[in-house]
Amino acid sequence: MHWKALIPILDISKVQDDEVGDGTTSVVVLAGELLREAEKLVNSKIHPMTIIAGYRMAAEAARKALLEKVMDNKQDAEKFKEDLFKIAMTTLSSKILSQDKEHFAKLTVDAVMRLKGSTNLESIQIIKKPGGSLKDSFLDEGFILDKKIGVGQPKRIENAKILVANTAMDTDKVKIYGARVRVDSMAKVAEIEGAEKEKMREKVQKIINHGINCFVNRQLIYNFPEELFADAGVLAIEHADFDGIERLALVTGGEIASTFDNPESVKLGHCSLIEEIMIGEDKLIHFSGVEMGQACTIVLRGASPHMLDEAERSLHDALCVLSQTVNDSRVLLGGGWPEMVMAKAVDELARRTPGKRSHAVEAFSRALVAIPTTIADNAGLDSAEMIAQLRAEHQKEDSSAGIDVISGSVGNMAELGISESFKVKQAVLLSATEASEMILRVDEIITCAPRQREDRM
Repeated sequence: MHWKALIPILDISKVQDDEVGDGTTSVVVLAGELLREAEKLVNSKIHPMTIIAGYRMAAEAARKALLEKVMDNKQDAEKFKEDLFKIAMTTLSSKILSQDKEHFAKLTVDAVMRLKGSTNLESIQIIKKPGGSLKDSFLDEGFILDKKIGVGQPKRIENAKILVANTAMDTDKVKIYGARVRVDSMAKVAEIEGAEKEKMREKVQKIINHGINCFVNRQLIYNFPEELFADAGVLAIEHADFDGIERLALVTGGEIASTFDNPESVKLGHCSLIEEIMIGEDKLIHFSGVEMGQACTIVLRGASPHMLDEAERSLHDALCVLSQTVNDSRVLLGGGWPEMVMAKAVDELARRTPGKRSHAVEAFSRALVAIPTTIADNAGLDSAEMIAQLRAEHQKEDSSAGIDVISGSVGNMAELGISESFKVKQAVLLSATEASEMILRVDEIITCAPRQREDRM
């Protein structure tokens, strides 16, 4: 197969990550197995359109089988929180955080429960601070800005009124490019500097007139305006990165301003307390009691920046899956159980289907079994033996059998508390089927011959 035909598989992995946040590996494995099985069928002189028709029937049967087995504890808050905790544990099991998965599962569940059903993860901020161990990571309500409070400025402000801005506060020199100023004495230079200072004083006064006690700027604040703010009792924070001020404006209920002539049209942010806190060796600014009540910050600690980056990616996956599950509360068991349930339903459909399509339906069932096979292989188990045992267990009514990688045997997934989100499984199934269909429709890829290089020797 030409490499360009595989681009849809990369795309489905990205879409899976954007839509539900997890299952990116599963969707690629399933699509790959569907294509492997399709290749065998094409070599047996079965037309791709017949294979696609069979795959579509099988995907629908698999989805219906999952729908019949889903559990939904949305009405029971305690049980639903337990479901979320189990899903977070399952998601984190394959990540770098697997050693401390209970600690991080609790952090992510607490953070997502604060969202109250929203899937907007913007209000959950993740700050990475090297030092300590991963277990030292914690969840804090409100917003933490990775900046220090300047010299001579208030270290604690109650009932803060915050102006979030993106404006130049360093105009104490002429900034008109290409401008040339000719003077005949140093007194004239002093006059120009005085005029610039006066201009800055007016700008600072306009900002203070908004009735604020905290000014957060995206750009630099020079010493002179900082001194003016300190004299007025206003906390001035400079160089807050763009993500930082965007999120700060969001959680405090303000808007980013660039002009200050009309105070009534500028929306200020509010919070009950601003104070300086210490995390490890660093000082940061903590905004608590923000207007967006669900806002919180997860502070990640770890031995190195690489570990923190990987931990952030793992945490992001768990947060995405949990926020989707809060919206669609249907839950399935994990550990290869859903794939065996789907494979059994698809096998039964294959026996009822007449004609060549039945071969494609049967192939779909074999592709589904590839996921529990991979789980067993990755755990260093005998996958052929495991799958044979699983298949036998699933012939019983309402079986909860899946692969227990810890004991290296077939285990009861309900008792072990291994759960997955229905939405993730459904997305894996449908995306993998569609991607394999798309590639099967490609008859041939014609590429241009590479351009001949001229020999310059």
